[in-house]
Amino acid sequence: MKRNIVIAAVTAAALIGGGTATALATTGDDDPGTTRQSDVRASGGDDADDRDDSRDDDRGDDGGDDRDDAARASSAKVTAAEAVAAALREAPGTAVSAELDDEDGDDGDRERAVWEVDVLAGDGTWHSVRIDPGTGKVIGSETDDEDDTDEVRAALKGASVDAAEAAKAAAGRGTVTSVELDEDGHYGDGRAAWEVETLSSGKGEQDWRVGLKSGEVTADRSHHSGSDHSDDSDDSGSDDD
Repeated sequence: MKRNIVIAAVTAAALIGGGTATALATTGDDDPGTTRQSDVRASGGDDADDRDDSRDDDRGDDGGDDRDDAARASSAKVTAAEAVAAALREAPGTAVSAELDDEDGDDGDRERAVWEVDVLAGDGTWHSVRIDPGTGKVIGSETDDEDDTDEVRAALKGASVDAAEAAKAAAGRGTVTSVELDEDGHYGDGRAAWEVETLSSGKGEQDWRVGLKSGEVTADRSHHSGSDHSDDSDDSGSDDD
């Protein structure tokens, strides 16, 4: 009788608590040393928690990066070309790249958008200049060490289109979020060019190449081979030699 009372009590507790309980019941009053386990399982316990965790994992946050890029682009009042101009006033030379990115704020744990512009000075010194995308003011500048100085200079030899002009040329496709020199010619034609990324409503992020001599904008299929940019420009080749 006592065993039935104990099991009933534990069962009720398990149902109320929503988990699994194990009752140790005696087989009788005369043999208190002999015990057996009675497992009581109620729905909503560990298995249900595991299912909830699995659902949380499946939801994920695949669109987080895209939303962050869109937020940065929409908040930037200073264009890529303007950021390049501001950086060159701080560190004269040739702008090789400009990217709208995030950096840690002054308090150490808050991020803020910033233009990061890499400049190659005439003496071979590299400078990384940070520009406030809201005001166009320089908020920091450091000297960098790069090992591709000769390649960059060779690629830009005879070029008539600089980074700012490349950004302006691609601005008609959307908000320019980065412009960078591709000195290796990763487009398949072996020719150096400016690589430009734009962000636009309805089309998301797109990649473009701008000729170093012609300024012609063509779709960059080396990044998104399955994308369709055929309505924007003929990308069968470049007239830059």
